[in-house]
Amino acid sequence: MLHNIVLVVHILCAGMIIGLVLLQRGKGAEAGTGFGAGASGTVFGARGSANFLSRATGVLATVFFITSLTLAYLSTQRTAPRSLLDTPAQTAPAPQSQPSAPPQGATPAPPVATDVPQLPNDAQPAPSGDAPPATGPDNGGNKPR
Repeated sequence: MLHNIVLVVHILCAGMIIGLVLLQRGKGAEAGTGFGAGASGTVFGARGSANFLSRATGVLATVFFITSLTLAYLSTQRTAPRSLLDTPAQTAPAPQSQPSAPPQGATPAPPVATDVPQLPNDAQPAPSGDAPPATGPDNGGNKPR
């Protein structure tokens, strides 16, 4: 629970740092202030935006650093999930005995469908040997040319 809260704060802090960095002016923008164009583009005054945005970025960078260390510590304290191979095998319940004869007047139940294919009653087993039997006079259509 604490891990998730710190993770959310960490992600929000990262997003706010990105936004603050994009709002700040670069060092090359100071050349334009000499011609009178620099002070008109700021909301906090000529020097106030640089101080506010740089301080806010510093505070958020500190919070980001602290949450990074906290997440690293919390991840070492978490227990690793157990593997399914480590759990003991579950035993199947004992099969229930089937009644030998259906009750008087009841219709017999249909056979249970299984995933194993069943041979028809009149099917003969395959002959033993290395090769399958020939399928016809032309040996299955594989004649040499």
